[in-house]
Amino acid sequence: MLPQSRVPKGQSLKSIQLLELAHPLTRLLTHPRPESPNPPDRSRLPMPKQPRIVAELGRPETPEEAAARRAENTRKHRANQTVINLVLALAASLGVVALIVLVVVRPDQPPRPPVDYIVVASEAQSGSPVPLIAPALPEGWSANSASLRADGGDSLVWRIGFLTPQFGFIALNQGIDSPSDWFTERLGDSRADEATDETVIDGITWDVYDRRDSTDPGNYAYSLATEVDGVKYLLHGAADDQQFETLATVIATDLPTVDR
Repeated sequence: MLPQSRVPKGQSLKSIQLLELAHPLTRLLTHPRPESPNPPDRSRLPMPKQPRIVAELGRPETPEEAAARRAENTRKHRANQTVINLVLALAASLGVVALIVLVVVRPDQPPRPPVDYIVVASEAQSGSPVPLIAPALPEGWSANSASLRADGGDSLVWRIGFLTPQFGFIALNQGIDSPSDWFTERLGDSRADEATDETVIDGITWDVYDRRDSTDPGNYAYSLATEVDGVKYLLHGAADDQQFETLATVIATDLPTVDR
């Protein structure tokens, strides 16, 4: 502010003060700021986003079409998830089944080694009042079991299971001190009284029980039954007639009491 002694004539101090206050504003109006030497490049400014053109339509899709598209995509996604879930559930089920098979189901047991039935018969002979039949069979035959067991009361049964060269099976049962209904018990109530034929093999007469045409006859598809000197003999199994005849012939040679 100017001291009062230096105020020009004809002007009051107050008018001078008003001029000083107005001076910055007057300068701003009469001397504007110079423009920046590097104006902004408006070509780099982001352009407004244009609607996406759908190839199938050749134009931007409407809001209704966009909503429908999103709904269809959602439906497809859920359908895919359902299929994936089903596949995973099926895989899990198969895994459980495989585990059960591995844990519960056992592989087929290997065939039992052949049994030396002649040795077994020799060892068991002391327990039988009559000679135990141990036929010497041709090459190719084998036994998978041989045993002497109590058969009720004072009865005994000597049994050998034979495997034939043609992969058949014939069981030899020798009933010792057996009751009169022994064949009935072995063959079944409806079989013992219904012999289908009779045959003579090396001097021994056998009753024939041919049940090969029956439903599931098991190891009684064909049977031969005879009794010599109070001892009963029963051959039964699944083999052809020739193999039964071979075994019956060898048995006959081991029966010294038979007059041939």
